[in-house]
Parts: sequence; structure tokens; C-alpha cells
Amino acid sequence: MTLLGFSACNQSADTGAIKITDSTTVSSAVSAKITDNNTEQVYDRYLELKNNLVSSDSVAAQKAGKELASALSKIQGCENTSALATKIASTNDLKDQRFQFTALSSDVIALIKHTEISSGKLYVQHCPMANEGEGAYWLAAEEEVRNPYYGKDMVECGAVKETIAAK
Repeated sequence: MTLLGFSACNQSADTGAIKITDSTTVSSAVSAKITDNNTEQVYDRYLELKNNLVSSDSVAAQKAGKELASALSKIQGCENTSALATKIASTNDLKDQRFQFTALSSDVIALIKHTEISSGKLYVQHCPMANEGEGAYWLAAEEEVRNPYYGKDMVECGAVKETIAAK
């Protein structure tokens, strides 16, 4: 499984809720179970980072970025992806964190697509307006769109582009 993680990262892959604004919340439930423990740790830390960006919480995103970098460092071939997470952890500038999240998401999506999911499903979502109209993708545990690139400003901007499920 590690060899698959190597090729994927180099391609540049309990229930709770986080309050965003008023009554808008993001589920932090992990709806997919990944067979490889290291990749599952990456997935869990990635979702935490994504949810912090949705909440526009740059300080929490820094902490999640650090934890994600650590999880990525355990997978051979994910050094560059770990460096992207470290860049997120090194700044509290939300705009810069979201910019780095674009490439990080591409890598983590590739990693997840090359790993075995034993149960559940996850969603590849896309916002066409992110990055000044270039668009950007991200992974989500829930089908409901909660945009990490705009947070509370345009939390529902985007669409599910792919569902990844256990086979």
C-alpha cells in the first residue's frame, strides 16, 4: 500500500460539528474507512484542515496543517505534499493557507484514489470560482458542499464531481 501512496503523492492526494456562522455547521464525521492506517491518518487530518478553512479559522488551520504534515511524512513519496501542509502551518494568513490548500488537495485526492477504502464513501468537490476563476478541488466526508476556499463568504459554492466508495 505504501508504494501506491508513493506514486499518488508524487502526482501533484466520532461525529462532531464545527460552528461557522449562525446556524451553518460542517460535519466532522468521517464517513469512509481507509484500510491503510497511515493514509487514514492523512485523510482524517486533511478533513480537519478542510473544516478549519471552511470555518475561516486560520489558527486552527495552522495546527491542522502541522498535524497533516506529520501524517504525510510517514508515507514514502509524500514529502512534497508534506511540505505544502507545512506551508499552511507556517502562516496564519487565510488567503495563503487556502492557496496552498489547492495543490495539497490535488495530491491528497490522488493518494486517496490509489488506496483501498474498506467502507463508506467520500466526495471530491469543486469550486469553479476558487483561485481567481481557475477553480479548485477538495475532499469531503459529506455530500453537502462546504467550501474551504471561501468559507462563510460562499460556503455552498461548488458541486460534487466524484464519489469515491468502498469496492
